[in-house]
Amino acid sequence: MIIAEQKPLVKIKEMLAGQQKVLVLGCGTCVTVCFAGGSKEVGILASSLRMAAKLEGQPKIVDEMTVQRQCEWEYIDPLLEKLDDYDAVLSLGCGVGVQALAERFPDKPILPGLNTSFMGLPTEQGVWEERCQACGDCILDLTGGICPIARCAKQLLNGPCGGSQNGRCEIDPAVPCAWHLIWERAEKLGLRDRLLAVQPPKTWTTSRDGGPRRIIRDDLRLPEEYRE
Repeated sequence: MIIAEQKPLVKIKEMLAGQQKVLVLGCGTCVTVCFAGGSKEVGILASSLRMAAKLEGQPKIVDEMTVQRQCEWEYIDPLLEKLDDYDAVLSLGCGVGVQALAERFPDKPILPGLNTSFMGLPTEQGVWEERCQACGDCILDLTGGICPIARCAKQLLNGPCGGSQNGRCEIDPAVPCAWHLIWERAEKLGLRDRLLAVQPPKTWTTSRDGGPRRIIRDDLRLPEEYRE
């Protein structure tokens, strides 16, 4: 899932300076799971902004709402009339949600209340770790399901680098060496020979150097006459 964390309140207040009526809009999916943008977090942030405005003697109205997903038209289109009442929307969605709102409501200031960090998973309560960089050329079949692009500090395709100690990364000893994990996994699965083959330099054309990426599934698309 997409992992994000709330921006500092000071930064959010700076963004909202001069806005008299604000809607704090949460997203009910990924950022809810990582406790950054669900209805509970929306309520806490909206209350904090209301209290701050009152203490500072500012005439600011802060309302709150959460939609199921900010990244799909069907969930945000019903907001059209409601947003007329607000000077700005503070999104507690990921960067995709913020951009979806900005695209759908081009005349309304849409402000990011979160910093979108990475795609990851919860490894324990209160801890989320990166697992995928969406590079567009998955090699998890070669590395036993452990991604060196996301988890090796040097993004090595042929590892380990030689700097790791006792299975820990030399960049951050708190982090397990990804290639140590890959080797252990391959050994357990009887796939060590696969790791002995030298991998060529990675082609990054599927990552970011080609600009915004797009996937089209013609088998899932509506007939052309029904498309927007």
